[in-house]
Amino acid sequence: MTKVIAKASNNALGLLVTNAGVLSLVQDSGRYGAFNLGLTNGGPADSLAFYWANRLCGNELNSTAIEINLGGLELTAQVDCVIAVTGAPMPLTINGRQRLLWQSFSVKAGDTIKLAYAPVGVRCYLAVAGGFVIKASFGSTATVCRESVGGLNGDKLAVNDVLPCHTMLRDDDKLKQLMLAEHQQPHYSNEVVLHTILSYQQRHFSAIEKKLFFANEYQVSKHWDRMGYRLQGRAVKADVKGILSEGICYGAVQIPADGQPIVLLNDRQTIGGYPKIGAVISTDCAKLAQLRQGDSVRFEPISMSKADNMFHLNLSRFNQTQLIPI
Repeated sequence: MTKVIAKASNNALGLLVTNAGVLSLVQDSGRYGAFNLGLTNGGPADSLAFYWANRLCGNELNSTAIEINLGGLELTAQVDCVIAVTGAPMPLTINGRQRLLWQSFSVKAGDTIKLAYAPVGVRCYLAVAGGFVIKASFGSTATVCRESVGGLNGDKLAVNDVLPCHTMLRDDDKLKQLMLAEHQQPHYSNEVVLHTILSYQQRHFSAIEKKLFFANEYQVSKHWDRMGYRLQGRAVKADVKGILSEGICYGAVQIPADGQPIVLLNDRQTIGGYPKIGAVISTDCAKLAQLRQGDSVRFEPISMSKADNMFHLNLSRFNQTQLIPI
């Protein structure tokens, strides 16, 4: 992890928002332990890209960054700092000069940072060395607009917002900058496979319904956001229309009365009463969160033990991947 020397600005300077884009949100890794208050997790929809952005800046993985949805964010730096942008391939320019994603680089006070619109994928992440200095709400800076918590004002970024960050002091001639090798970078497409662990409520779905669920392809409907993705395809039939409301996990696949699956994500409600056929593993939820209307998904059954193995394999791969000095 890159080491940086930083000091907080007394005037709370940082990155000034000059165009907020479609939907730009302050996020850390999420708000946990507040379900009893009705507060959901929030956090980055694509956690892998979020963690890479922080790692490229030498930050703790939980450091506060910006999630940019679809694109359009424009910022003006008020301090010298180091940033990195990862995730969906949104064209990035600094002072009109094209720059690459998946690497860190220095930005000087007065520089203009612009992110255009992604041709594929939905979300990218902008981290700054030392993390943005945002006051936590209920233990986290993660923004959940529906609940008006987190971020600067419990809402998406707006023009003239200032995201306070650290001014970088260089004790060397040049602060070390890093990049993630191209072959290590995630690939974004318009179709993904969602590995799914069957729910304990699978008894409400016949063997034939489960086979057809896993055999058919679904498309992302027009109803997709950070709360969840409603899919379109062959209807799934349960032998009940509803259940007693209960807590809902990340990645839960709800089957409402119309039989069209809903995969619930970071900003999901804390409880719900639709039967759940299964739960998508966290790695694949991040991939789903990079899809948009009309993109395709297919569900694939997986055992709990295999899901655990995949999680630890992905974690090991992330921890062992070396960044390249540039």
